[in-house]
Amino acid sequence: MATQLAPEQSRMTCRTSPTASEAFAKWLKENPQALPHHTDPWDVSRSDIYVEDRWQPIFAEMRAKAPVNKVTGTPYGDYWNVTTAKAITHVEALPELFSSSWEYGGITIGDPPEDMDPAVLAERQLPMFIAMDRPEHTGQRRTVAPAFTPGKMDDFEREIRARTAGVLDSLPFGEQFDWVDKVSIELTTGMLAILFGFPWDDRRMLTFWSDWAGDVELTLAQDLGDLRFEILGEMAAYFQKLWMERMNAEPTGDLISMMIHSEAMNHMSPQEFMGNLILLIVGGNDTTRNTMSGIVQALDQFPDQRELLERDPSLIPNAVQECIRYVTPLAHMRRTATEDTELFGQQIKKGDKLILWYISANRDETVFENADKLIVTRENARRHLSFGYGIHRCVGARLAELQLRVLLEEMHKRRMRVRVTGESKRVRANFVHGFRKLEVTLEKF
Repeated sequence: MATQLAPEQSRMTCRTSPTASEAFAKWLKENPQALPHHTDPWDVSRSDIYVEDRWQPIFAEMRAKAPVNKVTGTPYGDYWNVTTAKAITHVEALPELFSSSWEYGGITIGDPPEDMDPAVLAERQLPMFIAMDRPEHTGQRRTVAPAFTPGKMDDFEREIRARTAGVLDSLPFGEQFDWVDKVSIELTTGMLAILFGFPWDDRRMLTFWSDWAGDVELTLAQDLGDLRFEILGEMAAYFQKLWMERMNAEPTGDLISMMIHSEAMNHMSPQEFMGNLILLIVGGNDTTRNTMSGIVQALDQFPDQRELLERDPSLIPNAVQECIRYVTPLAHMRRTATEDTELFGQQIKKGDKLILWYISANRDETVFENADKLIVTRENARRHLSFGYGIHRCVGARLAELQLRVLLEEMHKRRMRVRVTGESKRVRANFVHGFRKLEVTLEKF
């Protein structure tokens, strides 16, 4: 089990500010004329509907009237909305026809600026295995998959439980605090530090880098492109130092050692190395972090469901699946058509961009009855698409589920009820779906 953290001499000095959200907010304030304009009512690339939590009726209308539909002239170009579970699983089941490859545009809705210098574009394209097609995807995914086997989860559980208990025991009852900072970020960055063998005192850097890497809206702010790449370059340099320290060491179970000792990943280009770091950091940080916050918000919104869990902790494993469905921490994934084809009556052209809206599929009324309600006893909660489907299903899904289950179990042991009592600030983004701040107060049940 890889619980040995990197030695302190590995630490490097990297910037820790501004955060991605601070930089983007400042840019918007200084460049109000550059605020994206969304004219099509079905252009759900607009981030305001997510930060204001009013996206639900727009997707419901699309699912009812046109589950697959095209919007044009958006700040992200033309794209197809794919909004139902059936349509999304169909697309994901055909990875050769609907590509994930970075060479065609990758996995997010954003594209590089059309006027970007080709040399700069080549330097800043960051391949990662989730944004690769077979066979490259297969080899690289197999490299990291052993870190997330059922056996590894058994090994991790004791440590996750101990760390979760420590964090919860440090929280004040009857005093308002930010759950995102004190719990969600602390637990997920700690887990990532263990997975990477990362210096413990610098673990919050992982959150800082994750936000700069995963904020799709930054592609709209060309002025921030250089800063973003500089920050991600610092991340790569930090990890490169860890890589060099471990090159001649015996293989261990941390992700860096796994990559070093893998034929599929030990000759990566700098861009590919950076890309895979981003994938593992964003995948291991943002998704679990935002679900940990979303669970608290959802249970506060549906107190009858919280009461069910308080009375019967055996419901917790199923409640985890239902919360992952309800929260949907990543709103979308992108695919690009490699050939002309038909998709549920729509003519898709080669090169067309398709956006698979997981956030919509998880509210699909034909799959989930009363889909806009959190129901911790929902029998088919596991049918959610928050982890994707097919060959690109999240490799770390088991670990995310484990962390969330342990969190709810340890909260129940302490008879801890979390009430949202202050500011609730959501992420302004169309990709990562979660919270920047969630002020809460603890009480006993």
